[in-house]
Amino acid sequence: MTPRLHEALVRLSTHIPSFAKAAKELAWFTGAQIHSDTARAHTEAAGAMVVAYETREAERILREQPAPPCAPDRLLLSVDGAMVPLVHGQWTEVRTLAVGEVQPPQKTADGPVVHTTKLSYFSRRTDSARFGELATLELHRRGLEGARQVGVVADGALWCQSFADLHYGEALRILDFAHAAEYLSAIAQSSGANGPLLSAPQLVEMRHALKEQGAAVVLPQLRALVATVPDTSEVAGSLAYLESRQAQMDYPRFVAEGWPIGSGMVESANKLVVEDRLKGAGMHWAEANVNPLLALRNAVCNDRWEECWRVIEREQRRQVSARRQARCRTRAAARGKEAPARAAAPPAPACPRVRPLEPEVKSAHHPWKRAWSIRRQREVADQR
Repeated sequence: MTPRLHEALVRLSTHIPSFAKAAKELAWFTGAQIHSDTARAHTEAAGAMVVAYETREAERILREQPAPPCAPDRLLLSVDGAMVPLVHGQWTEVRTLAVGEVQPPQKTADGPVVHTTKLSYFSRRTDSARFGELATLELHRRGLEGARQVGVVADGALWCQSFADLHYGEALRILDFAHAAEYLSAIAQSSGANGPLLSAPQLVEMRHALKEQGAAVVLPQLRALVATVPDTSEVAGSLAYLESRQAQMDYPRFVAEGWPIGSGMVESANKLVVEDRLKGAGMHWAEANVNPLLALRNAVCNDRWEECWRVIEREQRRQVSARRQARCRTRAAARGKEAPARAAAPPAPACPRVRPLEPEVKSAHHPWKRAWSIRRQREVADQR
């Protein structure tokens, strides 16, 4: 394949959720017949180059602590996980970071609306500690160290909070409102002496109170409800979950300050970056091939394909040069082994009747010294 066909094949395989379909589309556009296994091998190899490069860059940033390339006004972070099927019926979690810049609230008939723009993503299949280290590259690109204000909106998982502690401990912590509402619903739908603790209209009213008045108003009501039911670990656990995150549920203040209270941008990233390509019908991935596809998906969804492909081309040239040098060393070593045997052989007797040919000295007017142009051909034809 030419370099352009190679790039087109990898790009199509990154976009289309099937290597066979990507090869088929490439054949339709270019006429190049590529097998699906070839498409898979080239795509996974290209992605592995990006993973290796980004890993080195993240380690360099952690080691050297360079200055941020930009200084945004308000930066919002959100992290979450999505499950991806592996071979042999196994499942694994892919962690994703979404980063965006928060814009000033816009007034609408239903109240102020906050938009988060310039979204970018980083996804890896790894443990939470390693994910936090690798995500340093994307956070450095977005200028986290130079941001005036930083907010983190996520669910209450411990690894999400540890991620915020690692990168920006002073960030404003916001518990995703939909996530808090799920725990509120779990308590309200628990069975009491006369059925569910709260009816459907009462549950809607309490959700509204949580959003408009905050956890300081809702939590005392929940404690009173839980006290009326027998001691059940599930209800008590849900209440303890909300109580331990009361500071992250001050939704009236967050809205007044112009912060989003939902983690929709990372939940959309789970579908856009991860599930659209790696969670199709019948897909089962080898563990080693998940991160290469995620790296390419990040490049596509972040609109950084050209930057990503330059990395791949540099690594390909380096590998070609390394293979060429290895072949040269192998041949040189082989010639070195053959040289002593040739030196030991007796020289062939020279024939006295044969004189060595002397190199011909060509004058400046020799035909070989002249340019064989169309004009010269015509001159020769006229002379004849």
